[in-house]
Amino acid sequence: MRRSSILIVVLALVFTASVGYLAGAAGSGAGAGSSGHQISTPAFSRVVFLSHPNNPARIPVFPGDPAFRLSTAFTVKNDGFYLQYVQEGEHTGTHYSAPCHFHVRGLCAAQLDPGDFILPAVVVDVRNEVAHNVDYHVTVADLKAWQNAHGPLPKESAVLLWTGCDRFWGPEIGRTIPTYYNCGSADGRFRQPGFSLRAVKWLIEQGVLGARGALGTDTFGPDPGDDPNFLETSLTLHRHRFTFENLTNLDAMPTTGAWIVVGGPRNRRGSGAPSTIFGLMS
Repeated sequence: MRRSSILIVVLALVFTASVGYLAGAAGSGAGAGSSGHQISTPAFSRVVFLSHPNNPARIPVFPGDPAFRLSTAFTVKNDGFYLQYVQEGEHTGTHYSAPCHFHVRGLCAAQLDPGDFILPAVVVDVRNEVAHNVDYHVTVADLKAWQNAHGPLPKESAVLLWTGCDRFWGPEIGRTIPTYYNCGSADGRFRQPGFSLRAVKWLIEQGVLGARGALGTDTFGPDPGDDPNFLETSLTLHRHRFTFENLTNLDAMPTTGAWIVVGGPRNRRGSGAPSTIFGLMS
């Protein structure tokens, strides 16, 4: 059996076992999902990375965030083993944000349930709209049109916005050059599409963002660049809900039917963490 096939089988078995544990532990406090219901999962035949490699030379750091540095602390030649020293903020590169990132009494990383990190996922493709308007706000009408085409949005799911901005991934910044910071528009230092506040409220009202769930995007976050108060993120980050930021490879995901698994540190009082995020497809 090829190594890639073995990896997929092992990951699927671990994932299935983890979900079985979550369902069995409901109410125990050890791994109970906040919604108290079982999660049924399909078999998976394909896994993709939805994260950029954690490379200081390539990561565009959000303005004002701590610089990202990697240094070699030990080498095999000199010390018998190799180890790097990592210095970065909790929201460097591809990462998840926990509720306490925006809310004083919100749950932090170590307080979340295992099931919060495993969600059904859908992809909302707005590349055409973004090509005409880099500040595009995804509307309720857009989400209803998605449902008319693809069926109901799953309850307590990850809604992943595919804007196409990740093709400009890199640390360059400037008002008149195409960068990740302006989604390739070469018009302004920080511009990006995102969800409208009304769309986020609608997703909550519909239970798509329920006790758990997430908004994800291949930009710095689900907020449009013209919202300096990050209202869409703030509204999302309640209960057990996440945001997933700086995603990539959304072109490898189906529009619906996939799952997302978040692997990242759960720091004490953590507001999130750089993450390896997986897309799992049947």
